[in-house]
Amino acid sequence: MDVIESHAARLPAIDDRWTPGNYTREQLARGVLDGKMAGPVTSHPIDNVLWKIDRLCENDPDLTFGMSGVDAFHPWKVYELVGEASGFTPDPDVTHGPTPIDANLVLDSCAAAGGRLAQAAEHGERVLLATGHPVGLAHLYIEVGRLLRASGAELVRPYEGVSWKEEGSHHHRQVRYLNGVAMLTDKASAKHTHSPEPMVRMLEACDDLPDLVFADHGFAGAAIEAGVDTVSIADVNDPALLVARAQGRTEHVIVMDDNVQPEDYWPCFQAIAARFDRPSSG
Repeated sequence: MDVIESHAARLPAIDDRWTPGNYTREQLARGVLDGKMAGPVTSHPIDNVLWKIDRLCENDPDLTFGMSGVDAFHPWKVYELVGEASGFTPDPDVTHGPTPIDANLVLDSCAAAGGRLAQAAEHGERVLLATGHPVGLAHLYIEVGRLLRASGAELVRPYEGVSWKEEGSHHHRQVRYLNGVAMLTDKASAKHTHSPEPMVRMLEACDDLPDLVFADHGFAGAAIEAGVDTVSIADVNDPALLVARAQGRTEHVIVMDDNVQPEDYWPCFQAIAARFDRPSSG
């Protein structure tokens, strides 16, 4: 079985909550909390978040996501950015314990991102979708892609199936697309990655850069570094994209747990889809 077909076969099924519909804010917020994308306890505790911030400020390439200059802020400033985006006030005396994320801020960010994505569809823009979380975020990107295509956007698929070797290793890599969503593979399975290299290669292969990228991790960072308008998803312990936003290099960053069960991101999809025009019923 082809690597991307094999990956698709392992993804869980989705239900009618993934069809654009009318949901109350309370229903969506409850869905975000039930799915654990947000809540008083999320998967990355404060000590992990602070450790990742320190690594970013030391210019660790695994945390910069291919962006220059995102190590420019003091670690406390970065932590304040994380707190603002997540809905908590950092306390210098608290270095352990859970990191909370406000479900309503997740929905607000998804709605704002949905406005930009809907604009792309309205104007027939060329959009590139990519994820370094080929399991957790797969359904969200795939279903947003379907919505974009149905509403007038063009999904682009640069550098598909081209093999290369990682520097200093014998590992083969390819970018493959699942229903229009780019993922990094080793020709055998889809890979979790922070690397900007796949997106760098994808953009270099484009005759014309896409109008918009919707991505995460290094896929998003490399697009921002290239000056492409980017909507991104970031976990609380991946702060580089928030620094880029504070620097005015990008606008829309959705902060939430980025690797829960893929079918549980339905409230995020609904918040995005609500910004698209829908035909009236009856």
